[in-house]
Amino acid sequence: MYVATRGLYNMSPPTVFVPPSIKEDVENLIELHRKMGDVELNLDLVALDVGETYELRNDLVVRPFKTYHVIPSQGYVIYSIRKKLKKQYIHLKGREIEKKKKSGVEITDTILSPEVAFTGDTSSEFLLDPRSSDALRAKVLITEATFLDDQCNVEHAREHGHMHIDEIIEHSKWIRNKAILLTHFSARYHIEEIRQAVTKLQAKVQGQAKVVPLTEGFRSMYTP
Repeated sequence: MYVATRGLYNMSPPTVFVPPSIKEDVENLIELHRKMGDVELNLDLVALDVGETYELRNDLVVRPFKTYHVIPSQGYVIYSIRKKLKKQYIHLKGREIEKKKKSGVEITDTILSPEVAFTGDTSSEFLLDPRSSDALRAKVLITEATFLDDQCNVEHAREHGHMHIDEIIEHSKWIRNKAILLTHFSARYHIEEIRQAVTKLQAKVQGQAKVVPLTEGFRSMYTP
C-alpha cells in the first residue's frame, strides 16, 4: 500500500529496508502484487543486517537492531551525524584549526545521536538486550503494545512474539526516550481501554518521556 500510494502521487520510489534473510521472499511478494494489480510498484529494496549502517543522507544514517518475533525481524534506529572538535584542539584559535585541517589532520570526532527508533512487531526481549540500548535512548521510540489486559496475559504475548503493556511497565526503568509512540494494539480494545493502559505506563516512565497511543481506526466503547 505504501509503495503503491507513492507511485499514485508521482512521488519518488521509497527505500525499504528488510532483513537479508527475507529479502527474496519480499521481492517475490512485491512481484506477485505487480502481476495481480497490474502496477509498477517501484522501490529500492535494501537488505540491511544488524551491525550494518546505511547512509540516508550526509547527516542521517540508519542501523538495524535485533528484535524478537515469530519470524526473522529487526528494528531500526535513525541517527543524526554531527562533527565535534577533538578535545586536544579546543584551545586553538580559528586560524590554527584551519591550518591543521588543510594539512590533513583529522580535527573532529563524528558523533552519532539516536533520533528515532522503530521496533515493528517484537516481544519484550529487546528491552533487556544491551544491543538495543540506542533504541531506548532515542528521542522518539515507536514500538508495539499489542495486549493490555489479563484476558491476554504476558505468556500469551510472548508466545505470539508480541508485547504486553505490563512488560513495558516492568522494564520502564531502562527507557530513556523523550517520547514513546505505542502502536499495534489488538483490535479487541476500545480507545478508552488503550488510554487507561497508557496512563499506567506514563506513571512509571522515567524523566519527562511522553507516552502517546496511536489509536487511529479504533472505536470508542460508547460508539453505536
